[in-house]
Amino acid sequence: MKIFSVVVGELKTNCYIVASSQRRAFVIDPGDDAEKIRRCLDDNGLEARFIVNTHGHIDHIKADTVLGLPVYIYEEDRDMVSDPAKNMMTVFYGTFEPVVPARLLRDGDGVTLDELTFSVIHTPGHTRGSMCLFGHGVLFSGDTLFRNGIGRTDYPGASAHKIEESLKRLAGLAAETIVYPGHGPQTTIGRELG
Repeated sequence: MKIFSVVVGELKTNCYIVASSQRRAFVIDPGDDAEKIRRCLDDNGLEARFIVNTHGHIDHIKADTVLGLPVYIYEEDRDMVSDPAKNMMTVFYGTFEPVVPARLLRDGDGVTLDELTFSVIHTPGHTRGSMCLFGHGVLFSGDTLFRNGIGRTDYPGASAHKIEESLKRLAGLAAETIVYPGHGPQTTIGRELG
């Protein structure tokens, strides 16, 4: 497995490209700058197969339509990829093209590409349908967990209580689990527990 990070958009969202040994990949949170994402794919000889959105805020989904790939999102955030009023587009950006998700994810589902399989962990709090992908010793945490911080809970649909419960769930992962957050530098579960 290879992981490439591309920082995109005004809010400096971490878009991740996860590549299998077959040089196929999926894209996590393409929040903007589709050409920058395509360039990373092309420069590394990768064929993108689908997109996974960790949640439905515009800074994580804006390039979904432009990339033209099937979109996976947690079922409780499905309206956020189609309704600008729900994904905060009107706050941060001027244009948005709605997406019809190809797959609605649920807690415990597997996301598989070639030899890679990641488990979906529902982590509500930042949004109702916030989720993480866990597998192969890494966690893609979206805006649930950052280095030295957690996701905001003052947006519509957010909940401080729910994010606390979600963080308790993530605390059960191995301390050495590498965390790839939606913004900022990577960390580990152990570091954030300390």
